[in-house]
Amino acid sequence: MFERAGRLVYRGRWTLLVLSLAAALLVAPLGMELFGRMADGGFEDPRADSTTAARWSDDWYGEHAPDVVVLYHHPSVKARDPRYRKAVHDALRALPAEHVGALATYWTTGSKLMVSKDGRSTYALVTLKGDKQAGYAAVEDRLRRATNLQVSIGGPVPLLKELNDQTAADLARAEAISMPVLLVLLVVVFGSLVAAGLPLLVGAFAVLGALVLLRLLTEVTEVSVFSLNVVTMLGLGLAVDYSLFVLKAFREEIAGGATSEQAVVRTMATAGRTVAFSGLTVATALLGLLVFPQMFLRSIGLGAAAVVLVAMGAALVVLPAALGVLGRRVNALRLTPDLGNGGHGGGQGGGMWHAVASSVMRRPVLYLVAVAAVLVALAAPFLHVTFGNVDHRVLPAGSESRRVAEIVDRDFGRNSMAAVDVHVLVERSFTEAPARPGPLGQGHAAISAVTPVTPDDAGPLAARLRRLPHVTGVDVAGLSQENGAVRLAVRYDVDPMSAEAQRLVNSIRTLSPPGSPPEPNVRRVVVGGPTAAQMDLMDSLTARLPWMALVVGSVTAVLLFAAFGSVVLPVKALLMNVLSIGASLGVIVWAFQDGHLASVLNFTSTGTVEATVTVLILAVVFGLSMDYELFLLSRVRAEWLRTGDNTAAVAAGLRQTGGVITSAALLLLVVIGAFSTAGITIVKLLGVGLFVAIVVDATLVRALLVPATMRLMGGANWWLPRPLRGLHRRVELHEPAAAPETPALREHPRTGGRDRPRAEGGPRWERIGRERDRVVRATPDGTGWTWVEVDR
Repeated sequence: MFERAGRLVYRGRWTLLVLSLAAALLVAPLGMELFGRMADGGFEDPRADSTTAARWSDDWYGEHAPDVVVLYHHPSVKARDPRYRKAVHDALRALPAEHVGALATYWTTGSKLMVSKDGRSTYALVTLKGDKQAGYAAVEDRLRRATNLQVSIGGPVPLLKELNDQTAADLARAEAISMPVLLVLLVVVFGSLVAAGLPLLVGAFAVLGALVLLRLLTEVTEVSVFSLNVVTMLGLGLAVDYSLFVLKAFREEIAGGATSEQAVVRTMATAGRTVAFSGLTVATALLGLLVFPQMFLRSIGLGAAAVVLVAMGAALVVLPAALGVLGRRVNALRLTPDLGNGGHGGGQGGGMWHAVASSVMRRPVLYLVAVAAVLVALAAPFLHVTFGNVDHRVLPAGSESRRVAEIVDRDFGRNSMAAVDVHVLVERSFTEAPARPGPLGQGHAAISAVTPVTPDDAGPLAARLRRLPHVTGVDVAGLSQENGAVRLAVRYDVDPMSAEAQRLVNSIRTLSPPGSPPEPNVRRVVVGGPTAAQMDLMDSLTARLPWMALVVGSVTAVLLFAAFGSVVLPVKALLMNVLSIGASLGVIVWAFQDGHLASVLNFTSTGTVEATVTVLILAVVFGLSMDYELFLLSRVRAEWLRTGDNTAAVAAGLRQTGGVITSAALLLLVVIGAFSTAGITIVKLLGVGLFVAIVVDATLVRALLVPATMRLMGGANWWLPRPLRGLHRRVELHEPAAAPETPALREHPRTGGRDRPRAEGGPRWERIGRERDRVVRATPDGTGWTWVEVDR
């Protein structure tokens, strides 16, 4: 299949390049429209009680959540001064009515919570109409025109605007940092400016593909504002990685004397096959995020999986087409000695990787124990992980929206904007007995009205709530006559993400267990607010995480089974990935929750780790770890089929792939490191997690632990139960041996049940067993042909 694809790409190379360039130019403007169309939030479960409570707050009480918080401050005048009121109301009255739906101030509500403890600060709540971002852009300047008052602006809409601006700035900075560094490293690896530029070309296609795909996704679903940096980082990093493997294979073929067409075909049959498997495996891991209902995870899962496939497609179509055009000119404009083409197979002897492979093969137990101990130590901090949610602290400390949120929380009533939201649905009765129905059209009366809802309906429940620990007050926040509901705001004196706040929410929910109302006239109680939302999020993630693991693990195991014809290797690969993921998550807890890297990376430690980002890291690290596993095992399997010696195959596989895997990992680390300079803490957290995982995976796991375990397991690595052999022959994705081009075949398959060498001095073959066949296959370096015994 891949050989045929290689021939098609070579024959249509000019057409493919022209069409690819034209498509890129046509869709580039569409990708630029992405900025401003992404959504904030997306961390809630749409079916959770806390989400229902938030929706009812907007729909039932006519009190939509404010879009903008305008903070006013005067150094000496207090809010009760009439001049203060006049300055604020004059500024708010000047706002255009077509963009403003509602306003609330201390003077219109009488709420003492809207005045700071020192009395010199207050805030106004503004609800916008229509397009929130467009409305905010129209009123922002006028909001700041309060005479003699210091004005700061925050709230959900300004926060989203700052996130969009910060994301765009972070993306530009990451590309400005990574591209020159990548070019220098690629020149060092390949020695040629032309060869070094090709992976960057594929990376540019992947970045453009990321922008366009996310823009198209905004037409059918909400896309998280955090997805842009994540998806672009993966697209650029994997595009460069995949290009490195394809380019290295092509240059080895050219160096071996192949024509341009032969080199493209053989490259697609070897490196192309591995890249395709890797892309499918990484995309599968990312699509596992669709198991979760949270928009944040679903949008990143869809976008990232799509961009991985774009990067894979560019590496398997655009790059081979360009290589077919360039041919031997791929080595033109040489600037440094060639370090990336150590001959066929990447060098068969000598060098660092020969020494590493020899050492691991001699002392596998020592390496197994030592590496396992290091990985366990790295993972240990995850045992005390505390999960939290995303808030204003994801922005840099100098952000205006973050500053407003921190001032309101510090100088006003504790958690004044983060109360526990309690919706009490009350029982109601008719105000009078309905008339007895008579014959049609006779004796009928209009439906009787029901008793109105009053605050007293929730009075007994409110009294019980006031007696709960840490509760500082319970206020009636709204009445819904149409829906028969009373909304209570429960205020408390602890951090919303603390264990005490979670126990408070549990206590409120316990007052109204399902099927057992807390009061005779109460039908149902629904609890919302930030603390309840975080608890519901954790319940949602915990319930669906096993399903994600089952789906992703099963599909990955099937792909590995098809690729390698073993039931042991897929299980071992999954276990190796668990170790990489554990080490990554442990370092994240140490760095972000415990705050050990807060000063180095310039972020504010919240004492927690965001739960959804942890799930995202799990999916991405799983995919990237399997990426390098596939490259290593592909070469090991080729050696195993050629020699039948497990130890020799593992040593040769490590020796031949160690350098290219290290180079690929280094290039990917440059991309991830550049994106880790982002001002948004979530992107920093993801970047550090991926950075650690790749370092651990490319050094400790793939270079030491995997070879050591395969050495100890011996031939059991390739065990395939007899009932599955027929299935594997039907699904095996393996290129059949091509007709010999160079050199001529010296031996032939058995004929009439006997094996006979064709030439004098050829190898003497013993009769093979009934369950084995001997076939002719090309050697991995393409320089000859060899007999290989395979199961029937």
